[in-house]
Amino acid sequence: MIEPLPYNLRMAAASPFAPVPPELQSILDELRQCEPIFHRAAFGTTVEDFARLMAPDYWEVGASGSRYSRESILALMAERPFTDAENEGWTCTDFGVRALGDETYLLTYTLDQKGRITRRATLWQRVSGVWKILYHQGTMVSAESGNSLPA
Repeated sequence: MIEPLPYNLRMAAASPFAPVPPELQSILDELRQCEPIFHRAAFGTTVEDFARLMAPDYWEVGASGSRYSRESILALMAERPFTDAENEGWTCTDFGVRALGDETYLLTYTLDQKGRITRRATLWQRVSGVWKILYHQGTMVSAESGNSLPA
């Protein structure tokens, strides 16, 4: 079991994880409109929409720790009705962005699904002016502190 870091070494719950450099503010503004992925009507509501927005080699690690391929995510989306985050009252906060390479960015944020708190990370790449999702990961957060590491 991983022991949580002492409180004085953790990031404060109310502070952003990392400051956003001014030159990345417009990228952050664009990408935050796409999150949470698969749950924004403006981003898409059908399996076909999601397939167009995912890189061919997309994969993810869910908050459960399970790994999912592009194909398994699309199959799941085909079985379930679309869930709109805004209509459900979900909120995204604490956004951060980091440039990783040419037109490739790491976007991080906290997702609150009515008390189910997860930290999220999505790798995005702009290809011919269109955002594509390369990878996504969710990590459960302790409801008590908002900052502890998972056990």
